[in-house]
Amino acid sequence: MADESNSLRVRLVTPERILFDTTADAVELPAKNGYMEVLYGHAPLMAELGAGDVRLHGAHNSDSAGAEQIYNVSWGFVEVLPDRVTILANDALKPEEIDVPRAEQQLERGQKEWNDAGESEEKYADALHRIAEAEAKLATAQEKY
Repeated sequence: MADESNSLRVRLVTPERILFDTTADAVELPAKNGYMEVLYGHAPLMAELGAGDVRLHGAHNSDSAGAEQIYNVSWGFVEVLPDRVTILANDALKPEEIDVPRAEQQLERGQKEWNDAGESEEKYADALHRIAEAEAKLATAQEKY
């Protein structure tokens, strides 16, 4: 049960680490079919994550209370309950952790794969996956400056 402040408990987990486990007023998520915002009391749902930014609004941790916090995520799933959001991402980075030259190389690789995919739908899908992830990382890194 949530406390009287009507805050969400939000947790971001990857196979390697827990990036945060905190409370926030709202969270924006990159679902596979577009961004969604979750507030306290949201209807329960499960969704597939795309590549993009998770934004915490009004986070209540000691690091930056009330400030917006941004994390870049790539693929995974999110479980939304009325008082809790659990994000299970394949990869997640703080903006300062993004290696811009590496993301640029990933984008170039994805574009080359796209050009070389021929008639293979699977190769096109893989290339789009790589391109989307690289573009999301570059957008997040650019926003931090």
